[in-house]
Order: sequence, then C-alpha cells, then structure tokens
Amino acid sequence: MKKQQLLAGSILAAVVFWMVVPRNTDNVGEQLTEPTVSNIVAISEGAANSESPGVITVRAERIAPQAYIERIRVRGRTQAFRHVEVRAEEAGRIVNEPIARGARVKQGDVLCEIAIDNRQVNLQESLSRQEQAQFEYAAAVDLQEQGLQSDVIVAQLKAGLESSKAAVARAELALEKTKIVAPFDGVVETRNVEMGDLLNIGTVCASVLDDSPMLLIGLVPEQDIRGLGIDAAVTGELLTGEIVQGTVSYIARAADSVSRSYRIEIKVDDKYRDLREGITVELMVNANDIKAYRIPPSSLTLDDRGAVGVKILDSNNVVQFQNIDIVGDETNQLDPGIWVTGLTGDIILVTVGQEIVFPGQIVEVNFDWDR
Repeated sequence: MKKQQLLAGSILAAVVFWMVVPRNTDNVGEQLTEPTVSNIVAISEGAANSESPGVITVRAERIAPQAYIERIRVRGRTQAFRHVEVRAEEAGRIVNEPIARGARVKQGDVLCEIAIDNRQVNLQESLSRQEQAQFEYAAAVDLQEQGLQSDVIVAQLKAGLESSKAAVARAELALEKTKIVAPFDGVVETRNVEMGDLLNIGTVCASVLDDSPMLLIGLVPEQDIRGLGIDAAVTGELLTGEIVQGTVSYIARAADSVSRSYRIEIKVDDKYRDLREGITVELMVNANDIKAYRIPPSSLTLDDRGAVGVKILDSNNVVQFQNIDIVGDETNQLDPGIWVTGLTGDIILVTVGQEIVFPGQIVEVNFDWDR
C-alpha cells in the first residue's frame, strides 16, 4: 500500500513541476499565427521536379484544338443485300433434281423444273387457231376492198385474230413457267422441294440470297441521327474479330415506333466476299467534323458535385476547373489519349498533381520545359 502511495505522489510532483516551470512561448505563438506558406509551381510534361522540399510541383502541358471526326458507336448485324423466296407460278410435278443448297447461281439459272404435261399441246392448238383466224381475216379484208363484205364482219374477224394471238401468248408463257429460274445472281440458301413433289401455284421452290454486296444494319438513337450523312465512312468489327469497311447507303426517315431509333444500312466494300448473314457487328460511323482536344486520361478529375473535368491555368496563372465532354478515345498502349470538347482556344492543362491544387489558386508556371 505504501508503494502505491509513493508512486502516486511521485507522479503528482512531476506534473506540478512541469506546470510551474517557466517556458519560452514566443516561438510557439509565432508558429501558431504565421503558418508556413508552400509555393505551387506548375511545370511542363517531362520536366524535372524541384529539389526544394518546400515546393509542391505539378506538371502542365500546352494543348491546342485539333480537327477530329466524331464517331457514333452503333450495335448492328450483317444482312444480305436481298433474300427472296422463289415460288411456282404454274402447278405441276417436279421432274428434275432441284438445285442444291449452297450452290452459287446466275440470273436465269433453273432452280426447279415442272412437268410440261399438256402445255405443249395447248400451245400447238393455239397456234392452229391463230393461223385459221389469220386466213379468215385476210379473206374478209379482200372482200371488203371489193365491196362484198361488211365492216362489222371484218371487225369481228379481227377481234377473233387478236384473241387467238393472246391465247398463243398465254400458252407460251405457261410453257416457259415450267422452269423456275433464279431472279438474280446469288447463293441458294434453302431448297424446299424434291424431285417428284407436286407444286401448287405459290409453293416455294427455293430461296436465293444475294450477298454481293453484304450490308451492315444498325439502329441509331434519335439524338445522334443529325450527324450522319449518306456516303459516310464506317468501320465495323464483327463478333468474329474481323474488321470491315463500308459507307452509309441508307438512312431511314421514320423512327422505329418502339426504340425511337433510325435504321441505317452500310454497303460493305466488294473485297469482303466471305461475310455471312446475321453476324453481330460493332459499327463506328463517322459523323460531324469538330474541333477537339487530345488529352491524357490521367488528367481527368472531378469537381465537388462529381462532374468530370480538367484543371487548367488561365492567363493570370490561376487554376480553373473546366467541365468537358468525352467524344472519343484512342487505345494506343504506348501513347493512350482521349478526345474531349468543352474547352476554348489553346489551354495549359495540369497533367500531374491536379488533385492537390484547387480552383482560384495562383501558381507559378515555368514554360522552359514546355514541349
């Protein structure tokens, strides 16, 4: 118990001694009333930092606006220029092997062939009736010239002759339509019948796909459609990784009722002949020609409200925060950069240290190292 009392007394004596001993408080007051001021110096990209430990160093770079083609990113797919189902116009039985799926055909090549049946006989009958009507009409005209035939009879025979000619034309057309042919150059995508099948009028024989040229189809949001124009250059990256080039060939005048987007079609260059229909593609469509600034991504910062911007210096060396809009990016690993708008004229951009300076601060700028 005595040891504890002695220890408590010793501590109390030490505290009292520390409180009553006089100390020099002038320097302390000076330190409280006169804080040390640190200079902030902005230097150019690549410059050496100051050797003085009391100077906070930030880096800056002069940047001028450059011509930039704004691009619109669109999600789309590949589509054939045209894809039609070829149907029978005459009823009949398939008598020859139809065209194989995947075969490349020219315009006029036979896809399916229907049995002629009585169509050839009908043509011969129509030709005979036409020949008879021709003789009757010619004889009536001779008699009319001699005043032995009335005009009414001649007109009736002429009508009969024209009717016989029409019957011949119908018979020839029916005979011609026994061969179902390709309407254009392309690839046979599907074959719906086999030899021996009976086709009715309107039955699909095969479908033909025209893949020259192939199209890229996409939907552009309404806020971006004003920047597009016919013949604008387009770069597309397929889901397979292949890169294709093309130009805008069509822009819809009416928006889709559900998505409020506008359909665009891009005609792919002829050198891309191995494309297939239905592949997903990421499109980069050239739009407006604008003035933009290429800045390093690391120079971006946020203001108190969370808005994205950069720190720049004005003519009086005062730090300013400027909101920007990002309009593009470059993925070059050696020299990455982003393209922004919202700035005016040539600027001095703080590239390193922008988080330690605040709008309204006056800084010293050294342009000796500016590049």
